[in-house]
Amino acid sequence: MEYQEIRYEPKDRVLVLTLHRPDKLNAFTGRMLSEMLDAFDKIDADDDIRAVIVTGSGRAFCAGADLSSGSGTFDARSGAQNVGIEARRDGGGRLTLRIYDCKKPVIAAINGPAVGVGVTMTLPMDIRLASTEARFGFVFARRGICMEAASSWFLPRVVGVSQALEWTYTGRVFPAAEAHAGRLVRSLHAPAELLPAAHALAREIADNTSAISVTMTRQLVWKMLGADHPMEAHKLDSRAITALGQSPDAHEGVGAFLEKRKADFKQRPSKDMPAFFPWWRERPFE
Repeated sequence: MEYQEIRYEPKDRVLVLTLHRPDKLNAFTGRMLSEMLDAFDKIDADDDIRAVIVTGSGRAFCAGADLSSGSGTFDARSGAQNVGIEARRDGGGRLTLRIYDCKKPVIAAINGPAVGVGVTMTLPMDIRLASTEARFGFVFARRGICMEAASSWFLPRVVGVSQALEWTYTGRVFPAAEAHAGRLVRSLHAPAELLPAAHALAREIADNTSAISVTMTRQLVWKMLGADHPMEAHKLDSRAITALGQSPDAHEGVGAFLEKRKADFKQRPSKDMPAFFPWWRERPFE
């Protein structure tokens, strides 16, 4: 697929995916959705990519859905996807579920306003860093719609129920300092220091860890958020530690530690994951 509304820039095992409609504050479109879905498929298939940074072009991260079509923007009856309510899928949710299943760590470098789907798309990303000039808004109640992109599942798990409800009930836009205080973002950075900080974090992962270890860890943590008892985690991590413990990467990791040298991990998520991965059931719409 030829990318027109995103930039896909891999370098030295770190992929920078940039939302690229700067003249429209990177407002989210159907084309951007298709390009991002395609990009995450490429990311998972490319073992040379160890970590992903998502950011925006220009002064915004993503200003939310493109509203240029007018008051009927969210009216399914006015669009091409004229299907019944039970069959229609929210585009933002398709994206967040794809990121949720990604095999690679995903870091959001939120460089400016992130509103509506512009902020909910970051929720399944693993770590969010923000510029001090960023602004955030879960503005759905002010547009006469509701939470989307599976954010009713993600947001309370990231920031807690009370904070999630305050932000979504009011729909107000709030500054980066409040996002940091509410634990939506991990750290704040001067604008010029944001991408270097994201790259430093990505490099820490890419240069020092086993790719299959990170892939397994990412999915254990995310998938266990819905478990109803820690025994479910015990069952899965028992299988995982048994499988990975006898892998070449485990032997290399322990050997490197004992020999006081840098580990040279060679296993790859595209072909070396344990046979039970992915263990989660197939879901509707797939």
